[in-house]
Amino acid sequence: MSKLRMSTEKRIKVALRHYEQKDREYLERFELPEGQIEFSALPKDVLELAIQDQERYPVVIMYEQKIVGFFILYEGPNIASFTANTSAMLLQSFSVDYRHQGQGIAKGAMLQLPEFMKNQFPGRNEIVLGVNKRNKAAQAVYLAAGFRDGGRLIDGPIGPQHIYHLTLA
Repeated sequence: MSKLRMSTEKRIKVALRHYEQKDREYLERFELPEGQIEFSALPKDVLELAIQDQERYPVVIMYEQKIVGFFILYEGPNIASFTANTSAMLLQSFSVDYRHQGQGIAKGAMLQLPEFMKNQFPGRNEIVLGVNKRNKAAQAVYLAAGFRDGGRLIDGPIGPQHIYHLTLA
């Protein structure tokens, strides 16, 4: 099978949708190795805040009809430290369950994100995120999915973070 065909098939199998209450049980069993927990919170640690905060939108990543990942889209005032663009949203707490890593799911999810944003958040024209300078694996995923490094570093909770941008058409 050609690499292009495999990539296309992977994207078709990966889907994004808003969190639903029925997802909680799986997200509470979500696993990340210690080296990744340093860079991204477990869903169970950020889910309650995301549910209660009207400026946060928890999103699940589906692969072959199973929940395999999670992230939060944020539109509140704290986004100003990442971009001056008032039509941007901040992507936070992105992770793929350890049991499903290494299959191209993270990249597939990021490739689905522009279409998800267009359908769910019309009027938004950019996604921004902070990625730790030491988190080379995450940087590779974001860059491969079309994000660009804005060339700016900010202080993050565990060290410098690159600010990445994805312009939405």
